[in-house]
Amino acid sequence: MGKQYSHLSSEERAVLQIEVSNGASIRSIAKRLSRSASTLSRELGRQEESAYVARLAAQRYRLRRRSSVRKRRIVEGSALFQSIRDDLVLYRWLPQQIAAKLRSMHPDDQPSA
Repeated sequence: MGKQYSHLSSEERAVLQIEVSNGASIRSIAKRLSRSASTLSRELGRQEESAYVARLAAQRYRLRRRSSVRKRRIVEGSALFQSIRDDLVLYRWLPQQIAAKLRSMHPDDQPSA
């Protein structure tokens, strides 16, 4: 099994900011944080400013994460939600029956993988 990637924490970003401003090399910072030098290099490469600012980097990270989440198809309160709820609760349909009904009603609307 390959290596597991974990995102930089706030503390790691703060150490990165301090060490970069002190002129430390990426490899020495990576060794200190027990991280890959390429991870830190990519983190520094994402910056738009000349100086690395940990707070701004964390904000941009959260924005990237938020925008990468798929939009929900079934939202509580919508007509589709109400229809599915009625089929499940009132008519006691099976989820497979509801899925077949939705596929026949919207043949062009294929789920994205």
